[in-house]
Amino acid sequence: MTTTTATETLGFQAEIKQLLKLMIHSLYSNREIFLRELISNASDACDKLRFASLADPALAEGEPLEIRIDFDSAARTLTVTDTGIGMTRDEAIANLGTIARSGTAEFLSSLTGDAQRDSQLIGQFGVGFYSSFIVADRVEVLSRKAGAPAGEGVRWVSEGSGEFTVETVERPARGTSIVLHLKEDAAAFADAFRLRQLVRTYSDHIAFPVLLRPDGGKGDYDRANQAQALWTRPRQDLSDDEYRAFYRHISHDPGDPLTWGHHRVEGRREYTTLLYVPSRAPFDLYNREAPRGLKLYVRRVFILDDAEQFLPLYLRFVKGIVDSADLPLNVSRELLQEDREVEAMRSAITRKVLDMLTTVAGDDPEKYRGFWSEFGSVLKEGLAEDPGNRERIAPLLRFTTSLAGEAGEMQSLADYVLRMKPGQKAIYFVVADSLEAARGSPHLEQLRSLGVEALLLTDRIDEWMVAHLGEFDGKSLKDVAKGSLDLDDLIPAGERKASALGAAAIEPLLGRIGAVLGKHVAGVRASERLADSAACLVREEHDVGPQLRKLLESAGQVLPPSAAWLEVNPSHALVKELESLPDGDRFSDLAQLLYEQAILAEGGALADPPAFVRRLNRLLVGSGGSSIVLPGL
Repeated sequence: MTTTTATETLGFQAEIKQLLKLMIHSLYSNREIFLRELISNASDACDKLRFASLADPALAEGEPLEIRIDFDSAARTLTVTDTGIGMTRDEAIANLGTIARSGTAEFLSSLTGDAQRDSQLIGQFGVGFYSSFIVADRVEVLSRKAGAPAGEGVRWVSEGSGEFTVETVERPARGTSIVLHLKEDAAAFADAFRLRQLVRTYSDHIAFPVLLRPDGGKGDYDRANQAQALWTRPRQDLSDDEYRAFYRHISHDPGDPLTWGHHRVEGRREYTTLLYVPSRAPFDLYNREAPRGLKLYVRRVFILDDAEQFLPLYLRFVKGIVDSADLPLNVSRELLQEDREVEAMRSAITRKVLDMLTTVAGDDPEKYRGFWSEFGSVLKEGLAEDPGNRERIAPLLRFTTSLAGEAGEMQSLADYVLRMKPGQKAIYFVVADSLEAARGSPHLEQLRSLGVEALLLTDRIDEWMVAHLGEFDGKSLKDVAKGSLDLDDLIPAGERKASALGAAAIEPLLGRIGAVLGKHVAGVRASERLADSAACLVREEHDVGPQLRKLLESAGQVLPPSAAWLEVNPSHALVKELESLPDGDRFSDLAQLLYEQAILAEGGALADPPAFVRRLNRLLVGSGGSSIVLPGL
């Protein structure tokens, strides 16, 4: 190797400086996984060259695809070399000096200072190369792009500080060599026994030969891994540890998967899938534009890294591979989008994932609760995006209910249906911004007095989700803040009669309140759902609720205004006080207050807060020794 240009010194991107600082201070709790990260990257480089050489066989240059490990105990160096695609000078600067990927800001804002949690974020972000600095105080990268002349090699060097140097060099061999100058306390990694053990532990599944010299820089190379695509081996021959190691390889997640499924399909179409559900959500889960999808192989030849065509967007958290025997080797993303065989595979793979989740939910409810807390909000998207699988998704949903207690244990819809009261016609739910607000909703008061359970929906997409779900097990889902609750079959006849009499008695009052509120409400009526509160707002059956309105408006949609009904409780002290007052300022203030209470109780914002304060002050000062009760204020 000879240098052909002067050395150029460049600064790291600001985000890389922060990342290197974390790495150098041993962000990874287990230092030895640096080798797993480097071998994984080397495997990716070999995969990319194998695919590129399909179109241009000259890129292979007659050299086999492999990964070699060399070490020098005396010099404290460790070198990982691949014969893969390699890098140009510009690519080395871009790939090793910046995080060339969307989501950088999200990633950095997610860092917490907690070493264990941050190490998982690092892995998910796919910046494993920088783990080299956990064990090395100086890293040297030598590379040449496949197909480029020997004079266009590149040498990149950094000590993990704020800058790196790069120069163009003569490099006869294509591919990349990463030379680690080990720290004194990491000298034990320059040892054949230790390195072989690490390869067997973390990288035995790599589909390319990982070769190791038994005595460092002398003698012939020995193969240190099985070098067989793991998914091509029979399931009964694979251990759980091998499956977990392969998950870490393809996901860059240092943790273990929640579950996995390994399937081979034969017949009209032939393909193999190895699918994983992670235990923890990636930091960019809610970025629907982030790269996602399965790794696509055709007859064990790597084709695409993020083949999103094989899974719907609501299953974007699933990791894994699909290896087809039928697709053409030169298949492109455009062809995948139009291929009927791909659509059939997508449907089958989607069902496999949902079946895996159903099995976990049935066999290990505690583990499934962990899944739901991480991925439940994304799975809900499937009710709208994948109506064909709605009946598979619905049993996987989990909810906190009004009878679940303060701990908020999650229940399935099947659990709810089993506990429905005799005569109960619907699955009731309330939508609110928090569990506390949902539990305290006045709309639940009558249901609670009857012992009827309600789902507490607090996710911002819940109202949208329920609109697409519609019903479960033949039972419609009913928003307790919309339309009529139809509780006649649950309330004893005597109570129904007394309630009807009470409602009839205040008909004149309802008209007077309506005259004060005018166009602010659709009307005023006696309530069938209140027991303790004075009033609540109720919308028509198909009106958009406050939560969904906020969601749609935040997405830029313009919705027409709608007025809700004001329902009042005939037995409440405030309503009785209103009934006793003649028309005038005090009656008007109390009627307005009744309406504003209802807005606040459902988490809404008052149109004119200063006017509300002045009105409240007038009532408090004017009440004197009165026993008027103003609930919630």
